[in-house]
Order: sequence, then C-alpha cells, then structure tokens
Amino acid sequence: MKVVVCMQTSEDTYSRSYDNWYALFVFTGREEYVKKMLEKRLAWENCENIRAVIPKRRLRERKEGIWRDVEKPLFPGYILLNGIIGTTEYKCIKDIWSFKRILSNNNEFSIITPDEMKILRKLTYNDDVIGFSKVLVEGAKVQVIEGPLLSLEGLIQSIDSRKGRAKVALSFLGEMRTVDLGVNILKTLQ
Repeated sequence: MKVVVCMQTSEDTYSRSYDNWYALFVFTGREEYVKKMLEKRLAWENCENIRAVIPKRRLRERKEGIWRDVEKPLFPGYILLNGIIGTTEYKCIKDIWSFKRILSNNNEFSIITPDEMKILRKLTYNDDVIGFSKVLVEGAKVQVIEGPLLSLEGLIQSIDSRKGRAKVALSFLGEMRTVDLGVNILKTLQ
C-alpha cells in the first residue's frame, strides 16, 4: 500500500494539492449512504485529509407523463476519494456497510489519472453536479453554445433530442465509458 504525503490548499471540489484520486466501489444506489457514513467515520477517527465526492449529472426524465429534472450519479456504484489513504484511513473505510473495495492494481490503490480528473473538473465547474449544456444541432454536427460540454464537442457521440440527452464518451479508470448528460437543444437545423 502506497502512502502519499501532501497538503490541502484549495477550496474547490476537485482540485487540491493532493491530486491523488481513488475510486471506491460500493453497492449501486448506496453511494450517498456510504459517503455520509464515510465522512462521519473519518471525522470520528480524525482522518480529515480524505474527501469523498460523488460526481452527478442533471438529466430530464419523464415519469407519469411529467418531465422532471433529476440528479443521478455519473458513475453508478463509485465514490471518488481525494487525499492520502494510509492504513488508518483504509481501516475506517473497509468497515462501512455497502462498501465493496477500493480499486487496486498490484497491491497498490489505483489512482485516477490526472487527464481523467481534468475532464471531470471541466464538466463539473467546481461543483459535483454536471448541469445542462445548450447545443445547436445541424445534421450530424453539434455545436455547444454554453455549459459543461463547451469545447468538449469531440466527446459527444450522439444527441437524443426527444430525451434532451447527449451520449458522451469519458475515460474512467482506464476504460472508455458512455454516459448520458443533459442538454437543452436550442435549434435543430437540417
């Protein structure tokens, strides 16, 4: 197990001088519960050098004929941890109900790459919720006017104008994953 010593300097959600981000694998649907229990446990054990973040996305869903804005985890079943994970911190984490494991490789915790975190930082705008982007669609061409996907058009694979969603390819833990992000389509030109 590798221990990294760093200092906290920034207040925004994703950038601290630790720059070591880890993925905590939990039961899907239990992310908020595990995050709250983790924060309580770490505070109790004076392990406040770790912060838990659940990146979320805002989507539009239709239920019983009514469209509503909902927030869902960007990566269901994962919580991102930022900080120093040593033996004490791991002992705090491993006993939490609904926790499965910290992703690891060769007996060391896997670190989320800085490139992957850079995209997440851009999408979340110093918050943990990815909001809606405003887009123009011309045939097969998509132009983002404003929002989290601004200047990230190359990641967009397709647009579902009926649901108001964009399928976006994101690299997470070394794998490409397709996630739905909310978009407001301003105009569709043929």
